[in-house]
Amino acid sequence: MNKNIRVLHIGKYYPPFAGGIEHFLADLLPALQQQGVTAAALVHDEQPRRGGQRPVATDHPPIYRAPSYGRLLYAPVSPTFLFWLSRAIQEFQPDLLHLHLPNTSAFWALMLPAARRLPWVIHWHADVVASTLDRRLAIAYRLYRPFEQRLLAASRAIIATSPTYLAASAALAPWRERCHVVPLGLDPARIPDPDPVVLECAEAAWGCESEGYRRFRVLAIGRLTYYKGHDILIQAAADLPNTQALIVGTGEQRNRLEALIQSLSLNESVRLPGFQSEADLNALLATCDVLCLPSLERTEAFGLVLLEAMRFGKPVVVSDISGSGVGWVVDQAGQGLKVPVGDAQALAAALRALQNDSVKRTKLGQAGATALREQFGIEPVAAVITNLYGWLTHSANGFHPSQ
Repeated sequence: MNKNIRVLHIGKYYPPFAGGIEHFLADLLPALQQQGVTAAALVHDEQPRRGGQRPVATDHPPIYRAPSYGRLLYAPVSPTFLFWLSRAIQEFQPDLLHLHLPNTSAFWALMLPAARRLPWVIHWHADVVASTLDRRLAIAYRLYRPFEQRLLAASRAIIATSPTYLAASAALAPWRERCHVVPLGLDPARIPDPDPVVLECAEAAWGCESEGYRRFRVLAIGRLTYYKGHDILIQAAADLPNTQALIVGTGEQRNRLEALIQSLSLNESVRLPGFQSEADLNALLATCDVLCLPSLERTEAFGLVLLEAMRFGKPVVVSDISGSGVGWVVDQAGQGLKVPVGDAQALAAALRALQNDSVKRTKLGQAGATALREQFGIEPVAAVITNLYGWLTHSANGFHPSQ
């Protein structure tokens, strides 16, 4: 490229906030730097009412954190985000904006002249699904959709994370000609091998086991929320002898899930250990037998945790959600099994098949590890996005979107 491109990303949060998209953004920004792109991000402060934080000279990449005051229907509440967007553009002087959606705060870009003068890339991580499980979202989407469509209309390019999600997205249908499929990626170097002390803690989390006896270990990771399908995994566990399931995360469904575990007398087989540090999560991934993603809706758009399972060579069992990228990722990687959505018996059967076939578990896990090296690493993802930036900023080395 003839010049260094400067890109300001607009997202919801950034680590230490724990989330799949947040980890992707944290992997992407340094990878873009390796491609010759100078990247910064404006996100919400994960600590409510802290007053926000500006980057300092030693921050690489620079992260602006606008103050927030909790969340409403899963969206951060940040009345001063417009001011912080104006400040970030003035100080960072980007050549373009990269908006990660869904994010209601991104709508402020429509109202800021300095933002409207820049080309936009919209990274479409998920539709705002008119959920059958949380009907409040269907009502909220009626207010959200006009702003969402205005953002899409003003964009120069849109990134969808899988062809299946793009094909099923009604919101993106009017804008297909400007859409590009670029999967999410992961930097395996960000996830080191767990040290022995943390591994010992993970072994303890799986429970005491007598010498020569080891239960089949099923791990689920994700917020305890309405679309994750953790209740389906709990029901499946009732048909899985000699199995220990850990469902890691926090959320509003915890009490309901605990009651279901109690009602099925699964207290010894299924546990909810709550929030775990990144190091502890990695150790649990390293010591599990299979990762389970039993989500129920297209709100589960990609499943970045599937790439984390690839990092540790673990097989997966997932819900085959229509119009989601989850099944596409598993098909591309050849790393696991798919089951019908919401079918606890089918989920139990798939897990039981892997429980009884260690050779197949190893084969699927190795396929996932290969896929991470060849398809889902952050470097090729960053390279494609950098080329897109080049086209948008009329770089001599950029490419036309039809390529």
